[in-house]
Amino acid sequence: MNPPRPWRPTPLLILTGLVHLGVVVAWLARPASWPAWLLLLAANHAVLSAAGLWPRSRLLGPNILRLPEAAIQRREVAITIDDGPDPELTPQVLDILEAHRARASFFCIGARAEAHPALIAEIVRRGHDIENHSQRHRHSFSLMGPGGFRREIAAAQASLGRLAGDAPRFFRAPAGLRNPFLEPQLAAQGLQLAAWTRRGFDTRERDPERILARLLDGLAAGDILLVHDGHGALDARGRPVILSVLPRLLEAIAAAGLRPVSLRQGFR
Repeated sequence: MNPPRPWRPTPLLILTGLVHLGVVVAWLARPASWPAWLLLLAANHAVLSAAGLWPRSRLLGPNILRLPEAAIQRREVAITIDDGPDPELTPQVLDILEAHRARASFFCIGARAEAHPALIAEIVRRGHDIENHSQRHRHSFSLMGPGGFRREIAAAQASLGRLAGDAPRFFRAPAGLRNPFLEPQLAAQGLQLAAWTRRGFDTRERDPERILARLLDGLAAGDILLVHDGHGALDARGRPVILSVLPRLLEAIAAAGLRPVSLRQGFR
């Protein structure tokens, strides 16, 4: 288990609390003015929703978008791989990483890990890290309350920690979507929310060239790159796009004088 860390509300959340308190006081003082206060509440909740729908937002709490300065000085970029493990695809991804002497962070789904425990052991054996991507990767994840978040995160933390032999240290929300109730639960579990610098949209984009172009656009030390070994798209030949993209991505990283690492290596 990771030790819990303090939870501190962001300025937006503090403002939200003040808005709600002010609306209650104003409504009690002038009940007939409720339409105006209802409009204010609606505007506030629209901002909160937009912040939750923006995966790289820091308006709801800390969110890792790049590696720290020390990693930048070491010329490192982080490779993060989501939605696995997949019994057919993950072994091939591991072979590609090994061929390029690259390390990566695998953000795994707890239920998938439980179904394929040997794959988790193999990911760890090859020197990669296992991180938390929720227990079931529910499409309704961002609509959950504190209890739902706590159950999803804790279940995956227990499953992945037991199978990997080390508790995950980073969490990535399904599709990057969340709401204000997530950060307090991550703090209680001692997890850090991690987004990305850029992604290739390889869950829906079928053209490896376009995916690669997005990942390499402005590539620089400190970047966190996102690809998928689960829920990924297939190219025109029916082959998972990551198998075409990942080798060329790693070649481009090496050509730029950069070193591909896991998030834990980048934050060491």
